[in-house]
Amino acid sequence: MEVWLSPALGFDAAAGEARIYGAGENKISFISYKDVAKFAAAVVDNPLAKNSVIELGGPEPLSPLEVVRAAEEAMGKPVVVQHVPEEVLRSQHAAATDLLQKSFAGLMLYYAAGDVIDMTEARRTLSVERLTSVREYLQGSVAAATP
Repeated sequence: MEVWLSPALGFDAAAGEARIYGAGENKISFISYKDVAKFAAAVVDNPLAKNSVIELGGPEPLSPLEVVRAAEEAMGKPVVVQHVPEEVLRSQHAAATDLLQKSFAGLMLYYAAGDVIDMTEARRTLSVERLTSVREYLQGSVAAATP
């Protein structure tokens, strides 16, 4: 979530601006890099993780528009939303002249489609109990942006 919900990709809650790829209605299991690190540590020498693929996601799937509403609540001000339509993303992907451009356009299309990951089994198997929510991340961002 620290990447997708950052000014680098157009989500700047402190400035009251959010770029949304696609309609913004499909839910995504945003996960914090800190929680990814918890899972990475939990698989070391864990026989249940050997030769396994473990999909990771956050504790609560939210649509990008739900994240915008949470940012508005956290900031106490409206957020202006700019949508990048899926047709534009598909055109960017088709017109990409190098692998980096194609990869970024593909990532934006994947974001637009949404991705909900059920973390019940992974959390139970690897004993990772607490995950960072988008709302917690946004509260921290607000605190960091407040002088």
